[in-house]
Amino acid sequence: MILITGSNGQLGTELCHLLDERNITYTATDAAEMDITHKAAVDEVFQEVKPTFVFHCAAYTAVDKAEEEGKELDEIINVSGTKNIAEAAEAAGAVLVYISTDYVFDGTNAGEYPVDAETNPKNEYGRTKLAGEQLVQSICSNYYIIRTSWVFGQYGHNFVYTMRRLAETYPTLTVVSDQVGRPTWTRTLAEFMVHVMETKPENGIYHLSNDNSCSWYEFACEILKDFDVEVKPVTSEEYPQKAYRPKHSVMDLSKAKATGFAIPTWQEALASFVKNI
Repeated sequence: MILITGSNGQLGTELCHLLDERNITYTATDAAEMDITHKAAVDEVFQEVKPTFVFHCAAYTAVDKAEEEGKELDEIINVSGTKNIAEAAEAAGAVLVYISTDYVFDGTNAGEYPVDAETNPKNEYGRTKLAGEQLVQSICSNYYIIRTSWVFGQYGHNFVYTMRRLAETYPTLTVVSDQVGRPTWTRTLAEFMVHVMETKPENGIYHLSNDNSCSWYEFACEILKDFDVEVKPVTSEEYPQKAYRPKHSVMDLSKAKATGFAIPTWQEALASFVKNI
């Protein structure tokens, strides 16, 4: 049996739809069904469901809020919550898939980050997600950590929706051009998660985003190529944010590709996504 945490989130919803399409049964939980921050609640659900595979999608992802007003919640959900899930998964003898982030890196690397690259998170969100990774590694004997980046999809707030909405209102938009990474369609990520479950590659850390890289400015230009709007590049200094953003967080995808999973480019993924919205 499959258990999903964070099933109402952007990724969790995508994963549920994919499993439905493939007629794979699962138990979906969000905060209302299982508060991951309460160990007793987690243990009760695990004892009832008896999962063999757990997709841990639940997370605190408000990167800027995590620096100040959301700092405590970020810690409780991403660290304490992940510890509860990891312990319950291990007790059940289940495989745990933990979704992590490129923010575990500082983004100062000129090249691509391999899965074993040194971590150095520079914001609270990255710190708590790395702490979650370390808990999973220390508690679970059977796990996959999948780091992803720049996530967009049908079922949540994300950069694609934001840009399209702003383009309907303003004739000119400014977008940061000195932060480079890899966008990730939730569909691609969900498909890789199911691929991992079905093919059972070697345990450990994997990087999964769409192929090719771009700046936020280049991403915005592609999103808005059919809109009557001017997109102008700005520097990070001209667009200050509370939380530190990595300048160059391009993760090496070779380990994920070596499992036999075909990764579309971000341009292909974006085109497929836009067709359906």
